[in-house]
Amino acid sequence: AALLTSTACLGGTACVVTGQPFDTAKVKMQTFPNMYKGLVDCFVKTYKQVGLRGFYKGTTPALVANIAENSVLFMCYGFCQQIVRRIVGVDRKTKLSDLQNAAAGSFASAFATLVLCPTELVKCRLQAMHEMQLSGKIIQGHNTVWSVVKGVIQKDGPLGFYRGLSSTLLREVPGYFFFFGGYELSRTFFASGRSKDELGPIPLLLSGGFGGSCLWIAVYPVDCVKSRIQVLSMAGKQAGFMGTFVTVVRTEGVLALYSGLTPTMIRAFVANGALFLAYEYSRKLMMKQIDSY
Repeated sequence: AALLTSTACLGGTACVVTGQPFDTAKVKMQTFPNMYKGLVDCFVKTYKQVGLRGFYKGTTPALVANIAENSVLFMCYGFCQQIVRRIVGVDRKTKLSDLQNAAAGSFASAFATLVLCPTELVKCRLQAMHEMQLSGKIIQGHNTVWSVVKGVIQKDGPLGFYRGLSSTLLREVPGYFFFFGGYELSRTFFASGRSKDELGPIPLLLSGGFGGSCLWIAVYPVDCVKSRIQVLSMAGKQAGFMGTFVTVVRTEGVLALYSGLTPTMIRAFVANGALFLAYEYSRKLMMKQIDSY
């Protein structure tokens, strides 16, 4: 558990530092698609209006969210693999198929959602605060993590941090099926009949990147709706998942649900490649330590 947490800390820090500008662009473009013509336009306008720091708004909650989610996800992944083994009636040490691993990852993501939702709400609100003020939806925005947290508690109480929980679950549970499924399928392809444990860093990086890409392609519209709910609820009561989804499709068209997909795919490939590489090597280290005792 300690090694997996360390992996989550190292992997999470690397993911956030390199990927935060792309994640910020994603949230801005998802929430206010009419303000930006594309990724380059979003980057240029953000830099001109707010400067370099504008790309790193919400970095602290993003880091907490990434570390917490991946710690819970990978700790629960092993536990959920055992549950899948019991369901299908095989021995504890039996290797699961790619499909069974995907199901285990999907189960594990439900636990991770509980720690992810509050931190992601704070992150998204900080990232889109400038646009909320520009659009006139709010007069004065909160510019620090603590001011956003305090605002949520004062307005909605502790349960306010779970706005968008149903959307987050709708994204995470099917998304991580494709995430772990894509990763395992890619590892099977690179292994070509050999043991997956023998794969080197490049195949692991590519497999992790492929898994991350599968996740976002599958559930991106759900994430777009989630971002809108979490950000726009700052200005008052916001419709739920179906209400927001229908409104976006009717007023802006289906393509609005894919606003910000480009920065997401760039970030997903790099960040998840690094994450799975760190996970596999820490797992091997942990197994060596167990075997030595």
